[in-house]
Amino acid sequence: MQKKPKPSRPSPPGPRAYPVREADELLRYLLKTLAGQGRNSIKAMLARGQIHVDGQAVTAYNYSLQPGQTVTVHKEKPPEAPPLVGLSILYEDEHLLVVDKDAGLLSIATEQEKEWTAYRQLMEHVRAQKPEARVFIVHRLDRDTSGVMMFAKSEEVQQRLQTHWRDLVKERTYVALVEGAVRKPEGTIASWLKESKTLKMYSSPYPNDGQHAVTHYRTLRTGNGYSLLEVNLETGRKNQIRVHMQDIGHPIAGDKKYGARLRDLHRLGLHAKVLAFEHPMDGRMMRFEAEVPKALLRPFAGKGKA
Repeated sequence: MQKKPKPSRPSPPGPRAYPVREADELLRYLLKTLAGQGRNSIKAMLARGQIHVDGQAVTAYNYSLQPGQTVTVHKEKPPEAPPLVGLSILYEDEHLLVVDKDAGLLSIATEQEKEWTAYRQLMEHVRAQKPEARVFIVHRLDRDTSGVMMFAKSEEVQQRLQTHWRDLVKERTYVALVEGAVRKPEGTIASWLKESKTLKMYSSPYPNDGQHAVTHYRTLRTGNGYSLLEVNLETGRKNQIRVHMQDIGHPIAGDKKYGARLRDLHRLGLHAKVLAFEHPMDGRMMRFEAEVPKALLRPFAGKGKA
């Protein structure tokens, strides 16, 4: 006896597009537009990236809608991005990603090292929501430097940020654990940086010979053979802080390449604590801060908060 074919399951409904006719906030608009959907259900759809505005996933309840825009509701749940390892997202919109990177994670692969990187993970993260999406490197942190780092979501945003970096970026503050007791409460280091044939940066003894670099520092704590400094960059050259700390006789803890001698810190004692900038597309002031890792505070345990 011939078996009856099993009835095929109906395909899930495709995305539905809704025009925006007057200014409104996204959640309020959806509550009015999606009759029969409860507030919690709509919030869950927003959190899962199922609501798009003009083709971009939006998760903010209070996102400002303008007449002429299109809101698209995707009934299917998007595939989940793999969990991030060694970094967490501090902020995301259709133009930018700001992350807190752990020490030990490469920002982007090099010719010599093709391993799992912040860049590759974030590429998978954005493609889980939109298969054709991409991320673009704006600046880098060394593998063993932790802290705040920014990526662009388009070449246009990347170029704006890189071209107008000095105008858009208002603050880049690091915390550095250095060897020895820094006696001066604050200071400024300026030099001309060059790169050797072995790819090591150094300060040239000659004026105008290389890239001008300026680093400001303030001493936060000293003790147990270390100092904790707040470091503010006026320029952003390759390995700038590492070279300048070596120049004043207080190399970054754990930085064998630039003169560190002590071996009890199993990472680089450098952390990008604050990144503040004007949003490249709408001019909003943005400020992000990453908590100082405990490893950098351990030499001062029991001596109060930095």
